[in-house]
Amino acid sequence: MNLRAPAILLSARSHGETAVIARMLTEYEGMVAAYIAGGRGRVLRPVVIPGNLVEMDLRSKSENQLPFAKLELIRSRGPWLGEPLAAAAINWATALTATVLPERNAYPSLYLALKAVLDAICGAPSARGWLSGLVSYETLLLRELGYGGGPPPHHSDFADALAHFDRLFKPIENYLLADRYADVMSARTLLRERLAKINGQVES
Repeated sequence: MNLRAPAILLSARSHGETAVIARMLTEYEGMVAAYIAGGRGRVLRPVVIPGNLVEMDLRSKSENQLPFAKLELIRSRGPWLGEPLAAAAINWATALTATVLPERNAYPSLYLALKAVLDAICGAPSARGWLSGLVSYETLLLRELGYGGGPPPHHSDFADALAHFDRLFKPIENYLLADRYADVMSARTLLRERLAKINGQVES
């Protein structure tokens, strides 16, 4: 498999002393896993951050071998990792996607939606500017993987979007994450706790 394409970096797991195994979402090839030599080194550490948009150059000798990849940074989410709410949202969206998508199945709509949500998280002044988009992404993820989800939701305000976010907890837990990594939902729980503070500010 040889591929050069923009990709959203979803996860990075340490491998050996300096390398990582990364999962990345592309628009037309779906999610791919690859070995990144030096991924934990000084040069690549700022690149191998979940949520980052990268240019991926993927090479493999056979279909049975984990590909090797070289990455170039296109857009960094690093500056927002110091913001607790934004960091929690980026972590949840990328961890969920990395966990539930099958490899090498194309989901162009999910790629575009996730990219838009991450851009909104990093561009909006508060969660009121991106929560509705995140809920729409979760709904689309359920629909694309065959668990209903319905049409894209429309929310009248932040409290309405938050209520919809709460309603999606069980479908995501029971369908998308059934028999998978239990600790993934802890990322959503942390995000919900931080969103509650914003909701309190809206109501007060």
